[in-house]
Amino acid sequence: MKKKIFIQLALLLFIFFVPIKSYAYSNEAKQFIFEIVTETKKILNSNLDKDSKSKQLGEIALKTVDIKGIAYYTLGNYRKKLEGEAKQKYLNLFEKYFLKSFTSRLTDHSNPKIEVLEAEVLNSKYTIIKSVLLATTERPEVKIDWRVYTKDPNRLLIRDLSIEGLSLARTQKEEFAAILESNNGELSELFVKLEEFINK
Repeated sequence: MKKKIFIQLALLLFIFFVPIKSYAYSNEAKQFIFEIVTETKKILNSNLDKDSKSKQLGEIALKTVDIKGIAYYTLGNYRKKLEGEAKQKYLNLFEKYFLKSFTSRLTDHSNPKIEVLEAEVLNSKYTIIKSVLLATTERPEVKIDWRVYTKDPNRLLIRDLSIEGLSLARTQKEEFAAILESNNGELSELFVKLEEFINK
């Protein structure tokens, strides 16, 4: 139950930081996050219907989140089995799975209060943005660390986030590993699970 709550919160936060405009954002990671927060609130607090919000958020995620990189990471060593058509099928399925997972949970939320605190430059490729989801009467304050890929300053990308030290990407990787390990490492079984989620 705790893992389910964590994932749902992570999904909300991940897309909360995705922009709604196509103009260039700052190439400085902390400012990048500030700008995204402001723009995303406009979608979540708008009068658009749920489907329209989902569509806009999905289109934006394709431009700003490293979905392909996350897809490979979540497969772990099993990604070595990806070849030819299976590789493309997995990437297509994961993209649809990722977008539906996020947008289906986001549209019921509005106006989350997030404060961006500081940036920690790890190296030339990654910067961690530290922030907090402010407390409400229903839940305590939550610490959130954003892993931003900064190798290309003209296109910053979100690659992961950690909530109270728990990585969303790592959690997804563990879930996929459990499915694969229980099915003798057969990628086709994971594909079935992804398709079931996408089509339900």
